[in-house]
Amino acid sequence: MPSYATGHYLSKSSLPSTPGNVCPNAIVGCLTIALISGFSQNRFNWSILWPSKSMLNLTRRSLLRLIGGLTLSPMAAQAMSPSGHGFRIRTITAGVTLDSPGDLSPLSSAADFLDRARDRFGSAGYEVQTVRIATQELSETVARLGPVGSLDLLSEIDRLVADRDVLIAVGPLLHTTLLDNNSADFDFAGWASEMVAKTSQLSFSVRVAASDVGPMPEASRVAAETILRLSQIEPSGEQNFRFAASANVPAGTPFFPVAYHDGPAAFTLGLESAPLVTEAFDGATDFDRASIALKQLLETRLTPIVEIAEAIASTQSIRFGGIDLSPAPGLDASIGEAIETITGLPFGSPSTLAACAAVTSALASAEIPSCGYSGLMLPVLEDPVLAARAREKRFDLTDLLLYSSVCGTGLDVVPVPGDCTVEILAKIIGDVAAMSTKLRKPLAARLLPIPGKSAGEFATFDNPHLIDSAMIMSAL
Repeated sequence: MPSYATGHYLSKSSLPSTPGNVCPNAIVGCLTIALISGFSQNRFNWSILWPSKSMLNLTRRSLLRLIGGLTLSPMAAQAMSPSGHGFRIRTITAGVTLDSPGDLSPLSSAADFLDRARDRFGSAGYEVQTVRIATQELSETVARLGPVGSLDLLSEIDRLVADRDVLIAVGPLLHTTLLDNNSADFDFAGWASEMVAKTSQLSFSVRVAASDVGPMPEASRVAAETILRLSQIEPSGEQNFRFAASANVPAGTPFFPVAYHDGPAAFTLGLESAPLVTEAFDGATDFDRASIALKQLLETRLTPIVEIAEAIASTQSIRFGGIDLSPAPGLDASIGEAIETITGLPFGSPSTLAACAAVTSALASAEIPSCGYSGLMLPVLEDPVLAARAREKRFDLTDLLLYSSVCGTGLDVVPVPGDCTVEILAKIIGDVAAMSTKLRKPLAARLLPIPGKSAGEFATFDNPHLIDSAMIMSAL
């Protein structure tokens, strides 16, 4: 089935299906010419390259990112070839336990391990984007040390891992004792804002639903307060990138910001593998065949890295916890494009839900050691096609929640108006918690209120990992 994305969105993963298998250098040349001649009022008209009834507008900065990615990324060249892997290792995440706030040596040991693991995968030809550490959830430590002592500890942890170029997640930080006395004894949102402003590598979460108690409305409100406070740290509102409200998320997921660890030392893998979904879905005639093709492709392509991971585990005396099979997208690897490949329609149209279900069915049936979400990620600000469809107002928060019923991560990196109130944010988070509890699946809400922006307005970001998009909000 032809991809709707052709002519509307150009990605490295889509290049093999373009007429004549146009080579990357030719694409770069066309884009460069278009960059010089095709801008009008700081926007780029794609019809210069592909005549089309609709037009995808990009800023100069976004187009420059695309050109840079085409020319500089060796993994992109591999992914465009049938012999390429078609995915990157987004993260190797080591799980450790800090037995004492005064002993942070496990972090240094974990960083040493991650250096060796990254080298091992790299020598086998796999690109590793990041290495990360997840500790046990430090909520009890935060409650015990209080706001000043815990801030000092987390700042020290952040400095240690920053020196090693490692990211770190410390799990849910809102202990029940703080929840009971949040307003009186511990302004968690204010404390979290100060902590985020003083750190650069550290991610954390607030648990808003658990299997033993169900949804936690009070925690949802604290999470909402925290989101608003973090959005005020800088004009772009980007600091919420390191925070999420988590619902029934288990220990052992490699993806941030909700990651945390439990048990003996272990490591897990997270992938940027949206191109594999596009490859599997290209040419499929129905959702069942598409799902089967994706299952088979995952097993073929991922078995070699499982073997490498198991060899590392054996030689390093550490447990391999599996791969989070969630096909995370990137600036040049769109899950939105993959969905449009099988539906033949823009993301958000009828059949989008069925396509999402086809992906998650394949992930659930793949015979690969798995962990974490192992579901479909729809991070709006990290996916070029999703960001484009948001600008076109083809879906809203209600639609994203609907897709979460068959996906795996909830509301991820979703830009919302800066004037959202605590009450509205708490209700959105409450819906995620309710769905997670009802369906017994891990979900999270990573929402980014953008100061000064209203529903439907356009926002731009200096962060090279985020894509310019429009504010998303359901009718209220």
